[in-house]
Amino acid sequence: MREIIRIENLSKKYGNFVALKNVSLEVKEGEIYGLLGPNGAGKTTLMKTIYGKSKYSIEYKELSVFGLNPLKDDIKIRCFTGIVPQDDNLDYELSVLQNLYIFSKYFGLAKKESLKRIEELLNFMELNDKRNVKIRELSGGMRRRLTIARALLNKPSLLILDEPTTGLDPQVRHTIWDKIRKLKAEGVTILITTHYMDEAYQLCDRISIMNLGEKIIEGNPKKLISENIENYVLEIPTNLYKHNKEHHFRSENFGEITRFFSNDLMRLKEFSTSFGVDNLILRQSNLEDLFLKFTGRKLDE
Repeated sequence: MREIIRIENLSKKYGNFVALKNVSLEVKEGEIYGLLGPNGAGKTTLMKTIYGKSKYSIEYKELSVFGLNPLKDDIKIRCFTGIVPQDDNLDYELSVLQNLYIFSKYFGLAKKESLKRIEELLNFMELNDKRNVKIRELSGGMRRRLTIARALLNKPSLLILDEPTTGLDPQVRHTIWDKIRKLKAEGVTILITTHYMDEAYQLCDRISIMNLGEKIIEGNPKKLISENIENYVLEIPTNLYKHNKEHHFRSENFGEITRFFSNDLMRLKEFSTSFGVDNLILRQSNLEDLFLKFTGRKLDE
């Protein structure tokens, strides 16, 4: 598969603050690539650099999107790209249909072509019955679906989603996940940032975990977990755990919770019984365990 995005040794500063430090990554055609990291990790800055909104105090060895340089060819790149920012930035005084129609003019679509495309997207995002409703009357989930529909007006080859489901209820999140999967099946390349570990695990072919402007680790989420984390985790309230209790497990302490890791489920079960309580959590390891191992930080720190 050809590379849609290629970045090598990208760094960016805001004054003395280093937002990105020697970041390198490749996004291949037709894949969903996720950027994970706590607030301030550099995810949104990287996104904005990719589509040409952030252009200053940047150093790089290579920076290419569709073979073009976003610092010089941002207008050309946006012709092939749909962008869903963190904030919906819709016009609240206009209706759903009016928002889409006005935005279609940005791409120079003729009226007949524009209205046809809008009909397709209203159906695709399940907003057909809201076409004449003003934005301020929509729920948060409907506004988010509309923002995604707006980003698809130009039939983009690359869709950039910056935290597309933050603050939405589980039902709406799963609806948006379904739409993202359908877009991938149609051949759209998708770059996504998210604070939800389950979202990255469910959707992404590959992820990068970022922290303090640097890329820490990259790969398929399932493979990263199997290669870097033991299979099972026992979670114990830290106040129950006696540090002189003998054990041979790898352990990590995160404030209120101490976690013990092992590939031997039975040994971990036996260890859990020594605490004399029934409400301990014994589970399979997940992407959040991987994240905490490599960053030592919670997502919202």
